[in-house]
Amino acid sequence: MTYEFLQHYWCFIIALLAALLVFLMFVQGANSQLFELGKTTKERRMLVNSTGRKWEFTFTTLVTFGGAFFAAYPLFYSTSFGGAYWLWMIILFSFVLQAVSYEFQNKSGNTLGTRTFQTLLVINGFVGPFLLGVAVGTFFDGANFYVDRDNIVEIGSPVVSRWANASHGLDALLDIWNVVLGLAIVFLSRILGNLYTLNNIESQTLSQRNRSALIRNVLFFLPLFIAFAIHLFTKDGYAYDPATGAISVVPAKYLKNLFQSAPVLILFLIGVLLVLAGSLLPLRKKQADGKPCSCGIWSAGIGTVLVVLTLLLLTAWFNTPYYPSLVDPQSSLTMQNSSSSEFTLRTMFWVSLLVPFVLAYIIYAWRSIDKTKLTEKEIDEDEHVY
Repeated sequence: MTYEFLQHYWCFIIALLAALLVFLMFVQGANSQLFELGKTTKERRMLVNSTGRKWEFTFTTLVTFGGAFFAAYPLFYSTSFGGAYWLWMIILFSFVLQAVSYEFQNKSGNTLGTRTFQTLLVINGFVGPFLLGVAVGTFFDGANFYVDRDNIVEIGSPVVSRWANASHGLDALLDIWNVVLGLAIVFLSRILGNLYTLNNIESQTLSQRNRSALIRNVLFFLPLFIAFAIHLFTKDGYAYDPATGAISVVPAKYLKNLFQSAPVLILFLIGVLLVLAGSLLPLRKKQADGKPCSCGIWSAGIGTVLVVLTLLLLTAWFNTPYYPSLVDPQSSLTMQNSSSSEFTLRTMFWVSLLVPFVLAYIIYAWRSIDKTKLTEKEIDEDEHVY
């Protein structure tokens, strides 16, 4: 295991965590449509309890993603989480609102009312995916920061990285392509939310509304994703020279990266096809009893993971700065100049071998929870529902 291998390995792990996070945001996607799909109190409660069984997975994956980034690439953590803290703090606060809303909406003594907390779930359903998409967009389109390692010896202010303006990350919202990606993630999460609740809830009325909403969400998502993909694969990017450490502009850098590795290209294309297939299955196929097909979530979910994983690998592998600086390209962060020491990455590698056991437990717990579909009877009789 060379230092270079460990850097690529941890980049892959972090990209995989981010991809899983995007898939798990079906929770936010379904919640954003809470009042659109649920027209009665019981229907909304069924939707909340459907996503409520999985919201901890999303929150835990978000925290794990941040922790892995901090351990493997601490300079990114200090630069982005420390410099663009308003962007990240709003994201985290929206997820805190989500947790509070699930736990307190039907508690005795709730003076704000159930609808208030459900409205907060809707807000998180939009704000969480949108701002995460905007934050990820800076991996492709860059951010406004400086890095000066000589500052580490400054006694009064040993700050290596600084934000170039007073917005502290909110300037990412001024980049149209960050906004496009954020909106694409919102509608992708809504598609996944429709597919998940189709699979998880036994209700003909909700199934019909889910199918109608699915059509609208697909029609919004496709133009946004195609526009961002065209922008990404035609824009100039940065290249890192491992020998000199210099960073230079390369035309169509991300497109060249895509065709540089056949496995990455193949996984990307398979992912796109799976997302399309999973989104269209419930619209065209019906089960033997005439009900809408509920099998699209796994096809679209696996496709989402593959697409996000490969796109994020394009930003860091192939000698590409994964966090470009717009104000000083030489300050851009790469796997080579921002990672932890070889000892740290090697130690973490052995710890990461436990991950398959954790995933096995998650799969077991998931299957146990979703063994049967959620019904109105369960909402009426179960004492442990939200």
